[in-house]
Amino acid sequence: MFRLIGSLALSWLLGGCAAQPSRAPAFGELPQLRLAPASLGRELALQQRLQIVVGDKRETMDALLEVDAQELRLAVQALGQSALMLRWDGKTLQQQRADWLPPTLGGERVLFDLQLVFWPTQAIRAALPNNWMLQESAGQRRLLHAGVEIARVDYPAADHAELRQIHDGYLLDITSMPAGGTAP
Repeated sequence: MFRLIGSLALSWLLGGCAAQPSRAPAFGELPQLRLAPASLGRELALQQRLQIVVGDKRETMDALLEVDAQELRLAVQALGQSALMLRWDGKTLQQQRADWLPPTLGGERVLFDLQLVFWPTQAIRAALPNNWMLQESAGQRRLLHAGVEIARVDYPAADHAELRQIHDGYLLDITSMPAGGTAP
């Protein structure tokens, strides 16, 4: 679902292990989208099952995502515990994190992943700096920096997204359903 959750899982699974070198820039160099909640253009209220795959390790987490014109709210649970809560109003990012989360996992990272997966292509493109490009084709998005693929989002079904963070070496498989309902 999001780079947030992917980042959470990656940091959690790797537990501080050194990352493999990459041709891509470090996260601090990645653009911060920080798109306003209203730029989503619709409201969301989703329950999500997140499967994070790093190498041969696989973890499952649950999340609740709500977005309206004023605010994005995200709650992530891992191992039956509250792991992360985010609130983004388009100006201020508030977060509450479990003490056991790695310090490298920040709300900015999660917000980036969420917006890459769910926000309209045009809104993302408008926020990208020079040398960054978002390509979209039927059922797929590709984020490139200077022609190098950094991330890819595949949409195999309306309720399913797969975020491949090539830059960081993880896969985030997201299955969504309306909050309190059945899959669309």
